[in-house]
Amino acid sequence: MTILKRRLDHVFHIGNGVGANRVGGTPEEDEACELAVSWMEEAGLEVEVDERGNVVGRLRGTTPELPEVWTGSHLDSVPAGGRFDGALGVAAGLEAVQAVGRSERTLGVVVFRDEETGCHGSRWRVRHASLPGSFVELHIEQGPRLERAGAPLGVVTSIAGIVRCSRDFEGRADHAGTTPMEVRTDALVAAAEYVLRVREVAAGIDGAVATVGQLRVEPGAANVVPERVRLLVDARAPDQQRLDRLIAELGLEDAHYVIPPVQLSPPVLREEVERRGLPVVELPSGAGHDAGVLAVAGVEASMLFVRSLNGGASHSPQEYSSDEDIELAVDVLTSALRRIARSPGS
Repeated sequence: MTILKRRLDHVFHIGNGVGANRVGGTPEEDEACELAVSWMEEAGLEVEVDERGNVVGRLRGTTPELPEVWTGSHLDSVPAGGRFDGALGVAAGLEAVQAVGRSERTLGVVVFRDEETGCHGSRWRVRHASLPGSFVELHIEQGPRLERAGAPLGVVTSIAGIVRCSRDFEGRADHAGTTPMEVRTDALVAAAEYVLRVREVAAGIDGAVATVGQLRVEPGAANVVPERVRLLVDARAPDQQRLDRLIAELGLEDAHYVIPPVQLSPPVLREEVERRGLPVVELPSGAGHDAGVLAVAGVEASMLFVRSLNGGASHSPQEYSSDEDIELAVDVLTSALRRIARSPGS
């Protein structure tokens, strides 16, 4: 078993229950970060833990005044999550930095805290502490597109903008057994029609998705016609134009932004994938990532996806990427970091 696989296994088995259970802010996430600190120290990196708990292990460059180059991801998980989400980016990032060795620019491996509930660690970092000049995040795709394309790796061109908005539907509470159907004002029926509209609109905009994942029905009794319904819409699109259209057609003008759409900087990763004779698949990320937070803050950020197998299953114990694909990804990441870490003109 390789060091990378052993590290992934070690992190995966922190916590109890089926799958990965390292929810942000829990002792299990703390334990995983402490483990990462030990890996970094064993590799000879200088370790910083900031006030938010983010971990940065640095291999100082020969020209330390140059902007730093970081790689990494997160170690928190959803409940009953998968083996690779976040953890692969940390473990592979450390392996890549060790392989590159000392370069002109300082190399760093970062573990951002509490990514799954809103990238809280990276958001804190961009507001309160120093940042690198460049960031490369390796992550599993968490979807089926690379598997369908027969491609082991994908170069991420952008991270989708995400908005969320609650919608309320009002009706009239009546007895479910005595009120004729034709005189009812059923709030849940109106809400159900809107849910179908959400699906229809998103399906008509290329690259957009929208989901109703929360629904609260009042008074919530089996024998009462629903009087009030509140639902939550999560809407996403790869760029501002398509996100604006999605917002307008769904009437979400009062939605709050989780993150705006952000373009990444993929040329080096694209060239490294192409140099190995692999198919160059470019795709946006529908999920939010720490790389997007850093990109919004002005960091030159890029992302490499590893093919997710099992139909792209993620956020579940069925999450799987092959050893061969991971080996390719680490190789591409290593070469990309080696190139980026050179000073201009070297």
